[in-house]
Amino acid sequence: MTEANGATPTAAPQVKMSVLAQYVRDMSFENMVAQKGLTSGEVQPDIQVAVSLDARKRAVEHQYEVINKFRITSKNKATGDTLFLMEVDYGGVFHVEGVPEEQLHPFLLIECPRMLFPFVRRIISDVTRDGGFPPLNIDTVDYLALYRQELARRSQVQPAATQPETVQ
Repeated sequence: MTEANGATPTAAPQVKMSVLAQYVRDMSFENMVAQKGLTSGEVQPDIQVAVSLDARKRAVEHQYEVINKFRITSKNKATGDTLFLMEVDYGGVFHVEGVPEEQLHPFLLIECPRMLFPFVRRIISDVTRDGGFPPLNIDTVDYLALYRQELARRSQVQPAATQPETVQ
């Protein structure tokens, strides 16, 4: 097929992505109820979930490592006592080709973690259940919103850091 000027249209590069490996890089679960023997009658859990991401190029061409980091804290609303604390770093190794350079960063920090999420959600559910609590089925993470929040945070920090210091 040719365009009106005789040139052939340029096709968008074909994106190729595959998950080469998934793994738990680090995990801890602390059951404070069992350790301290907290008994305060009615328990109203307040669960806080913090998510952060990390991505880096590997030595092999087109390979990237992406880490989902979750920190989950459950406290009793009534007393403020911590019920449990869980931290898990869940990683994946991805083969990515055909993504334009300017789109690679968001691709690695949005699409790749999105693919890993169901697996880390299952681990969190199993560990909390096996730790003596009801299984925690965390809400789906909006990685696009998380990415945008991080960009906004960096844009606020960067201007202050790049201004020259004044010496008096």
